[in-house]
Amino acid sequence: MFNSSKIAISSDHNGIEYKNLIKQFLKERGYIVVDFGPYEEHGKVDYNFFSGLVAKSIMSSELDKGILICGTGVGMSMVANRFPDVRAVLAHNLMTAAKSREHNDSNILCLGSWVSSIDEAKQMTSVWLEEKWGEGRHSMRVNMIDAHNDGGVVLTNGVFDILHKGHIGLLKFARAQGSKLVVAIDCDELVRTRKGDDRPINSSEDRKSLLESLSFVDEVVVFHSLSELESLYEDIRPTVLVKGAEWTVDEVRTRDEIPASIQIKVFPMAAGLSTTNSIKKIRRET
Repeated sequence: MFNSSKIAISSDHNGIEYKNLIKQFLKERGYIVVDFGPYEEHGKVDYNFFSGLVAKSIMSSELDKGILICGTGVGMSMVANRFPDVRAVLAHNLMTAAKSREHNDSNILCLGSWVSSIDEAKQMTSVWLEEKWGEGRHSMRVNMIDAHNDGGVVLTNGVFDILHKGHIGLLKFARAQGSKLVVAIDCDELVRTRKGDDRPINSSEDRKSLLESLSFVDEVVVFHSLSELESLYEDIRPTVLVKGAEWTVDEVRTRDEIPASIQIKVFPMAAGLSTTNSIKKIRRET
């Protein structure tokens, strides 16, 4: 059975035997395994160096997931988690391994050769690789772990007709992902085409003015076509695109044809929070 997942693996001198056994275990199951060493079973090595090699390969998206092994797994996990976009889990049991994938989207598994038997280590590796990332309600918390304020530009888009707390939460979350937030809003004609002749309630000029008054919004641009919105990816060159929807990251990237160079983060909107519902409530009460 062939598996397209590319797994990085490394250890220190205390984990080299486990590393070799788990590498063979994964190859037999069709995984592509890249061994970062060490390769000699004699002599001590610094876990920092080898943990960093694997963490960098995950941070750069060169490889999909990583496995690190030392005596306890502690040192490896401490080093790996210093790297941006790395979420390393120290697992000593099956539940921790599985839940770290479902709830935390962990991308490096750290194991301890002094703590777990090789059979237990193989079981945790198997469960960890097979468990799916839950996204949904967990994604906002994980995205907050990965938030960077390194000068990157964040882009989000929408109508933002009548602002509600869902909008505010999304915009604050988006701003936390970088050092500048650009909001792209649909022009009035696009809104009418999508939502009917009675929308928008507020003109693009008014919506733009209101959004720009928010301290966590740096710039607002109005787009007049989907191709114009797509061109913003090249003009603005955002490092992160934030969407507020029930879509997964992969679905958003495929649906909207988002370039691979742009990281996508999905902010889960609370059920029932929408401009349409706000308008219906206002009309019922007037």
